[in-house]
Amino acid sequence: MTLGVPSVMPTKAAKVGDLLREGTPKFSFELFPPRDEKAEGVLWRTIRNLEQLGPDFVSVTYGAGGRTREKTVETTDLINSETTLLTMAHCTAVDHSVAELRNLIGHFANVGVRNILAVRGDPPGDPQADWVKHPQGILHASELVELIKESGDFSVGVAAFPEGHPRDLDWDTGVRHFVEKCRSGADFAITQIFFDVEDYLRLRDAVAATGCDIPILPGIMPVTNIKQIERFAVLTGMVFPEALAERLRAAGDDRDAIRDIGVEVATDMGTRLLAEGAPGLHFTTLNHSRSTRRVWQNLRP
Repeated sequence: MTLGVPSVMPTKAAKVGDLLREGTPKFSFELFPPRDEKAEGVLWRTIRNLEQLGPDFVSVTYGAGGRTREKTVETTDLINSETTLLTMAHCTAVDHSVAELRNLIGHFANVGVRNILAVRGDPPGDPQADWVKHPQGILHASELVELIKESGDFSVGVAAFPEGHPRDLDWDTGVRHFVEKCRSGADFAITQIFFDVEDYLRLRDAVAATGCDIPILPGIMPVTNIKQIERFAVLTGMVFPEALAERLRAAGDDRDAIRDIGVEVATDMGTRLLAEGAPGLHFTTLNHSRSTRRVWQNLRP
């Protein structure tokens, strides 16, 4: 199965949960708020390039501890008002009171955002540190889902972990926690990036076996920088396949060769995932679109 350009551009009021249940593969892109003026220019060039592809939606991340809160809100607002793109805002619970979260959710509602990814989030400074609840905050992602759903007419997504969440005791516990998030009101899920399609299929089938039929959108990222992906693997517990690492290391400092390998691997993954019935693909772009656009081109009919 391959992706085609949508015949109708998504409307601002479209809900991601509904889109993913339509039966045709959807594609989307993850962006993060720019840190400075130069990065903002790069982001907006990427946005305009991706906009031409007619994606089903784009998402804007939210830093641990809310450290990018203002920029996340500002970037989401601008994309929502200045482009044709359907936006999904990330919302992280860590280090936020319920009052602060209500204010943030209300702001998104006021600017027309109807899709939110509810994430408990990592502790600021050290993602592997003990998670500490804000005195007036919430403890679990399921509580954040409930808070968003009761605050307005939102389509709410949650995070999924094909290799298991690093804080879970075992696989079955992780599946149970994920299903609890879904049954708290989530409409869809997006996975952390991964490199083994079998991990995604195992999670999808385990969730389905519980009677939960939520669409789980796989997150993939074309590798463009080996040190970057190695660092990400350390921070998240994601498995970086040694065979892929060896291929990338063999390319040395040849950035074009590294990109070619990343595009090849992501294309193969995307082809297999769609053939296995995944509801679409969610690309982590790191605010650069060249490799992602190449993968998209490879997957077109």
